[in-house]
Amino acid sequence: MDLQEIPRVPTITKEAFLKQYFGPQKPVVVERFIEDWPAYSKWDLEYMKEVAGEKVVPLYDDRPVDHKDGFNEPHARMKMAEYVELLKREPTKFRIFLWNVLKEVPELQKDFSYPDFGLRLMKNLPMLFFGGMDSYTFMHYDIDLANIFHFHFEGEKECVLFDQSQTPYLYKIPHSLITHESIDFKDPDFEKWPGLRYAKGYKTHLKHGEVLYMPEGYWHYMRYLTPGFSMSLRSVARNPKNLGKALYNLLVMRHFDNLMRRMRGQKWIEWKNRQAILRTDRHLNGA
Repeated sequence: MDLQEIPRVPTITKEAFLKQYFGPQKPVVVERFIEDWPAYSKWDLEYMKEVAGEKVVPLYDDRPVDHKDGFNEPHARMKMAEYVELLKREPTKFRIFLWNVLKEVPELQKDFSYPDFGLRLMKNLPMLFFGGMDSYTFMHYDIDLANIFHFHFEGEKECVLFDQSQTPYLYKIPHSLITHESIDFKDPDFEKWPGLRYAKGYKTHLKHGEVLYMPEGYWHYMRYLTPGFSMSLRSVARNPKNLGKALYNLLVMRHFDNLMRRMRGQKWIEWKNRQAILRTDRHLNGA
């Protein structure tokens, strides 16, 4: 795919961030921004096992969407201590997705602060994400189209991003936030998915302590090259169009999709998958 490396800076001021990246809505990796956080030296898998070992965590994998699944409904649950041991023992597709630090382990709040990037961060929604080696998320964008600051801890993670202008080439599933699940963004088949040849995006590898800024509504695919975890802080969309789309997603889209799953079952999922292909094909053919 046509992917350029995301720009990297050692550190950044609020003024430079707002002018060079937030204003034009471009991604950036800040390499040395959180070294004064206790989390920088403390947070690894063993520490998470120590402070949250008895917590039961929601787990997700890469199985295809089924009509019986609710919106963001986990595929399994496990104690954090057992999950960490699984991560260390063998590759696993199980990931933790959107795990609220403040709600689940309030003491972790002492290990980080809310950085001043010039945006008002949602202080009640610091979310953790964990994954085993070679586990990945489907290419997706967040339901609220927020500005996201993604802080990575332990190991290495591959990130591929696209802005919303590239949606016509990505085989987006209608009434959803993901692309067609059969696409392997690690090694895409351009014969099967020709639209991907035209998509222009970004890529990077995140290491411990690095921060990725993902602008509003950016599509993102995350693959764990080693076991590890990240934390996301977010700020609401500022662009009125994105804010309107976020409200639609939250108030209408997800409820409509759940209703159609109940009414039509797997036929609804299959129809959406076909539509993703047809709509991208129509775009490629200039229809």
